[in-house]
Amino acid sequence: MFEALSNRLTGIFDTLRRRGALREEDVAEALREVRVALLEADVALPVVKDLTEKVRARAVGAEVIRSVQPAQQVIKIVNDVLVEALGGGPDAPAARGIDLNAPAPVVILMVGLQGSGKTTTTGKLALRLQDKQRKKVLVASLDTQRPAAQRQLAILAEQAGVISLPIVPGEGPLVIAARAMEDARRGYFDVLILDTAGRLSIDDALMAEVAAVKAATRPHETLLVVDAMTGQDSVQTARAFNERLAITGIVMTRVDGDARGGAALSMRAVTGAPIKFLGAGEKLDAIEEFHADRIASRILGMGDIVSLVERATENIDQAEAEKMAARMQKGLFTLDDYANQLKQIGKMGNLQGILGMLPGVGKIKSQLADANLDTKILGRQAAIIGSMTKKERKTPDLIKASRKKRIAAGSGTSVQDVNKLLKQFDDMSAMMKRMSKLGQKGMMRGGLAALMPGLGNKRPY
Repeated sequence: MFEALSNRLTGIFDTLRRRGALREEDVAEALREVRVALLEADVALPVVKDLTEKVRARAVGAEVIRSVQPAQQVIKIVNDVLVEALGGGPDAPAARGIDLNAPAPVVILMVGLQGSGKTTTTGKLALRLQDKQRKKVLVASLDTQRPAAQRQLAILAEQAGVISLPIVPGEGPLVIAARAMEDARRGYFDVLILDTAGRLSIDDALMAEVAAVKAATRPHETLLVVDAMTGQDSVQTARAFNERLAITGIVMTRVDGDARGGAALSMRAVTGAPIKFLGAGEKLDAIEEFHADRIASRILGMGDIVSLVERATENIDQAEAEKMAARMQKGLFTLDDYANQLKQIGKMGNLQGILGMLPGVGKIKSQLADANLDTKILGRQAAIIGSMTKKERKTPDLIKASRKKRIAAGSGTSVQDVNKLLKQFDDMSAMMKRMSKLGQKGMMRGGLAALMPGLGNKRPY
């Protein structure tokens, strides 16, 4: 998400940096380009006007124009304004995620249009509350409109390891909600998540039904689930639901498929409700808390190292990583070690998403696109290694033409794929051996040039 906007803003700010000293006209010109970039990213016009006016008011002062690094000052101001627009900043409430500060069972009402991802998000939140916050969760589907909707939630609940309300054919939404409330109390559940029905578009019947459920259950959180791919339509949806239901938070789904992301920048201004979570993909763990400051950093091409470290901490086996690091320090690196590395990286999710969290990666997007980075590549390479014998994994030099054909056939790949993997492994092995010979002091003295002597005076990109 925000890829197009990030690329445009990075280009604008690079131009400012090259100018050194800035005049008010330079800042005004940059802000005009920022305005166009925001509009192209699908940010609502009133929000664009508000953002650019705030930046202009803070950036055109003499203390900015005459500062030692005026361009950096302007970028910082844009960053601060973006954080505020996304619901962050020094005056924003510290609490993020689901507010559970209420008597149990805490009721969470999921609302939104059909196809926005409400049911999948219900399963994701249930898993998150259970695993990360150790809460006993009950989920219930009130969707009697869509065929098999209740069964879908029951399957997701089973996958997440949480309990779903038993399905009773013929019951209406209000009856199901009352039964869910009773079961949650009797079962001493901490949280009850109610997944309501949606429609293809906003209508009176939908709103009346959801409003009746809300009045009957009095939820502590009313979360609107919107599809980021719908752009400005999602903003209109948020406005309509908020006017009728007074939502307390927003979950944006399919953010991995939206390169513009303007809807996220508009949501807070339109509803006053914070974006609480971002969902990407169908996997039950593919959801993350929304942090305004981190998202602003991503938009401005400064990466999001904090989220990257958090994701690594959650998914990488620390003991296994330490054991592998010790082997690498000794110059020992086998194809089994390589396979373990692939598995650990695969757990962290989509490779493009991971790289998007690194500062400055936006500047080499074209090279990354040419590299065709995809988590499927990791699976393919793991399959190749899995088709090798134990002896071949320990001594790759044994793998000649006939063995390569057998490995390719066994892994459903080509001999060319096998050759590529072996070449990557040889390059990594050579680097590990150089690391072990240099030691820590040698590494500090020589840096990258010591590890990659062929690099010379060439720039990495």
